[in-house]
Amino acid sequence: MSDLRHDPIQKRWVIIAPERGQRPLEFLPPAPLEREAFCPFCPLHEATTPPEIYAVRGETFPNQPGWSVRVVPNKFPALRIEGDLDRTGVGTYDRMAGIGAHEVIIESPAHDTAFPDHPVEHIERILQTYQARVRDLSGDQRFRYVLLFKNHGAAAGASLSHPHSQLIATPITPRTVAIELDSMRTHYLAKERCLVCDILREELERGDRVVAAGDDFVTLTPYASRFPFELFIAPRRHAHDLLGCEGPLLRSLARTLKDAFARLRAALNDPPYNFVFHIAPSIALQPHRPGYWQTLPWDFHWHIEIIPRLTRMAGFEWGTGFYINPTSPEEAAKVLREAEI
Repeated sequence: MSDLRHDPIQKRWVIIAPERGQRPLEFLPPAPLEREAFCPFCPLHEATTPPEIYAVRGETFPNQPGWSVRVVPNKFPALRIEGDLDRTGVGTYDRMAGIGAHEVIIESPAHDTAFPDHPVEHIERILQTYQARVRDLSGDQRFRYVLLFKNHGAAAGASLSHPHSQLIATPITPRTVAIELDSMRTHYLAKERCLVCDILREELERGDRVVAAGDDFVTLTPYASRFPFELFIAPRRHAHDLLGCEGPLLRSLARTLKDAFARLRAALNDPPYNFVFHIAPSIALQPHRPGYWQTLPWDFHWHIEIIPRLTRMAGFEWGTGFYINPTSPEEAAKVLREAEI
């Protein structure tokens, strides 16, 4: 029996339809990326990328081997870093220059090392690199938001197989983030409680959608999961800012991510996936909206979404904004909890 479920964070409806899981080819076979004849992200090829912006390295020179994590501008950026926004109206429409930042975080010198294969200490270095770049770009008054994401596998949009993630800073707050900010703010103003904290409390009491629950982070399959085996990871205690995740807490996040990706690989044979950090916008440079961010430290709760790319969207999804998920989140959580890692 199908089930219509509402996501209170994104204010959208999802159809959970387990019967569709019986259809042939409901889960797409993964299309692996072919190994490149030449990889610009491998050591000794540093000169083939734009000059590095940031790196975790030993006593070696910039743009030379000896790094463990390296950040470079995207060679084909969606937005360019140089210039002014030039906000203008064009009749009924609005426009601005395509200003932003688009960076590539090369996660390791090793070409074939997947995320769950990294030691926890190295995942922590990757997370520290994320934080360093968010901190730097949040100081640019042209930018409203910094999005961290990773595409793994051809079906998820990756064009190179060398492990890497990306960062895009935008001059506007993305619609998905704006909806979350509004939902959480509305919930807090009505109840004086954080929406995500309420969700975590409910999920931990029920337990059937919890994949893993540590002292610091919770991994669960969302009640209104859009996709099979979608995961939601959030700090167990309220936190609005990724930059405040430091020391033992950051190490705990590294362990949580390693565990989540290891479970997905064991249960689903290393599926293609996207993962996205949903972090708070910078509020230090927002004088144009006085008072709007007044409750943000209390109402916003940062989190991570991991989306295995096992199904395709079709006409109904595009036409309605609904998603049809052939695997219930309760069944997905059970499979992932029982995965041998």
